[in-house]
Amino acid sequence: MKIGVPKEIKNNEHRVGLIPSSVSLLTQSNHIVIVEENAGADIGFSNEDYLNAGAQILRTAEEVFNSSELIIKVKEPMQDELKYLNSDHTLFTYLHLAGDKHQAAQLTKTGVRGIAYETVTSADGSLPLLAPMSAIAGQLSLVVGSYHLLKPNKGIGTLIGSFGDIEPRVVTVIGAGVAGTEAIKKAITANAHVKIIDLSSKKLTALKSIYGTHNIEYIESTEASVAKALSVSDLVIGAVYVVGKEAPKVVTEAMLDRMAPGSVLVDISIDQGGCFETSQPTNHDEPTYVKKGVIHYCVTNMPGAVPLTATHALNKATLPFILDLANKGIDRALKEDEHLLNGLNIQDGILVHPAVKEALSS
Repeated sequence: MKIGVPKEIKNNEHRVGLIPSSVSLLTQSNHIVIVEENAGADIGFSNEDYLNAGAQILRTAEEVFNSSELIIKVKEPMQDELKYLNSDHTLFTYLHLAGDKHQAAQLTKTGVRGIAYETVTSADGSLPLLAPMSAIAGQLSLVVGSYHLLKPNKGIGTLIGSFGDIEPRVVTVIGAGVAGTEAIKKAITANAHVKIIDLSSKKLTALKSIYGTHNIEYIESTEASVAKALSVSDLVIGAVYVVGKEAPKVVTEAMLDRMAPGSVLVDISIDQGGCFETSQPTNHDEPTYVKKGVIHYCVTNMPGAVPLTATHALNKATLPFILDLANKGIDRALKEDEHLLNGLNIQDGILVHPAVKEALSS
């Protein structure tokens, strides 16, 4: 099979779809891997590294798309890439279609078959290709949130942690999935007072058995409980995810009136439309904006801030599926693996994933 790896062109996106060691495994199985020039250069993977792994290097994205059947990316295609896609291609990447109806409509019109990392499942019901990036985003949320709490960054001027007799600052995490749990662990390690909010009492009970109750509250999610937590929080991390669907708006604009000026919201769910009513997508060049005195961090590719770590983690997760698609062929691989089939979002110009379809028709 001819497998293409274009260079990512989203703002400050330095991850790459395949690392040289992954390319080597594919070429050893007699597949042709075509990599755009300098696709991995920003994170230390040179053209020579890819050549040594058996790849072909082409100068432009257009050449890579035109020469390939299976396209391996990290992020959804940008506007400039859509013109290269057609019904001869299968695209394997993060799509997050429910978060952008316009993008979904344009991508569908290309005729490409789109398999989304974020809806591929596993036997235990987890999302194995979303999990590594969610974990990274969860850990980063406390880092970027803490940074923007600093007074020179327009923050309230607090440091997460406890210092002697000073009361620890409050971090609220909404959503205790993979990303939320990583944020919780980071906040606990930083000696914050942590408020954990989730719809599932079972999940809250499980977390309590792990982390105890010292400086930690376990709160079932209601509009009132969220508003109350926000009123005393320095940093609020939104990590709500519903497979294939737009994220529910858990924090309303009115709730911001109860927050201290200079407090920070970090919306990890922004790829799926965001879980704060006031969230708007941002990028790494301009990651924040202020609404009602509250700093909003809504970067749509948070793991792109640590592209070397993120690329290795993503490749480890995606490679078995990529090998299956290449070795068996797309149709057979999808037919034989129900979990990979759950990743199929677009086929023959039609949305086929039930949850995505429902989200985009509403």
